[in-house]
Amino acid sequence: MKRQTKQIHVGNVPVGGGAPCSVQSMCNTDTRNVAATLDQIRALATAGCEIVRCAVPDMAAAEALGGIKQASPIPVIADIHFDYRLALKVLDGGIDGLRLNPGNIGDRWKVEEVVKAARERLVPIRIGVNAGSLEKELLEKYGHPTAEAMVESALGHIRILEELGYDQIKISLKASDVPKTVEAYRLLSSKVDYPLHIGITEAGTIFSGTIKSSVGLGIMLAEGIGDTMRVSLTGDPVDEIRVGWEILKALGLRRKGINFVSCPTCGRCQVDLIGVAQAVEKRLATIDTPLTVAVMGCVVNGPGEAREADVGIAGGRGEGLLFRHGEIVRKVPEGEMADALVAEVEKMAKEQSP
Repeated sequence: MKRQTKQIHVGNVPVGGGAPCSVQSMCNTDTRNVAATLDQIRALATAGCEIVRCAVPDMAAAEALGGIKQASPIPVIADIHFDYRLALKVLDGGIDGLRLNPGNIGDRWKVEEVVKAARERLVPIRIGVNAGSLEKELLEKYGHPTAEAMVESALGHIRILEELGYDQIKISLKASDVPKTVEAYRLLSSKVDYPLHIGITEAGTIFSGTIKSSVGLGIMLAEGIGDTMRVSLTGDPVDEIRVGWEILKALGLRRKGINFVSCPTCGRCQVDLIGVAQAVEKRLATIDTPLTVAVMGCVVNGPGEAREADVGIAGGRGEGLLFRHGEIVRKVPEGEMADALVAEVEKMAKEQSP
């Protein structure tokens, strides 16, 4: 059961309060390059990204972000560290959210200025605690970045905003260590009702990072923890979106695009199932209609799985049976299996589109 949290809005995207877990990413372009950043944001949005974050290392980036925000198809969050003036600039430019730790901004009056500007625009602030950048006094107290230290850091930042009467807050507690991250989120979720942004930070490349993120995020989401999420991968951020959606779909929490079912193959397989499966998955990557598609390779499990899918194909000796909603459509030669399956899926998606 999903944990109930306070609802905030990042642009037009509801976060918390029963809203589905949204999928985020972060641009790896130079924010000062407006054209390149917008190109990447559009690619992310096409892949299913619902909120995007951009780094703001200096005033030139803060100024550029105003134009990026205006042209972006999805809400934009500014990632701010240390300099309160950058936060004021992006707020003036219409930004949808801030990622900012108030304890790192400096004098209290600087935090007050940021909160005042955020309150006027109802812009939420994400407190982002990272195990790699905990406060010195907490490291001295706990010896190393423990889950308890991360939670204490978050509560300290929360306290600053609450003392200023601001509750448009979401929180993240990220580490590259999966058990530590999960423990930290469990602990914090028992103490506050603010929405949580979940992720395993510095998870690694697409292979190792996907595994770590799937395990960590899967545990938390299955326990009802997580109102918005990012899969952190070293590579193209579009892959972060694809993995994020697959995690949510695997848990039955969101429906978007193809739920792809294919067998691992064995000695009974008499068609090039690996080639067919890879071709079909690639060609259906842009389909948004939620459909289950099965590519199966033998007579044991193949017909059953293909029959249960919206569209499926079950391989035999050099050929396959094409199914639609459990009914056999026709027999297809091996060389035409991918084309026939893709055509049937595209036809069904078109029929179901608004």
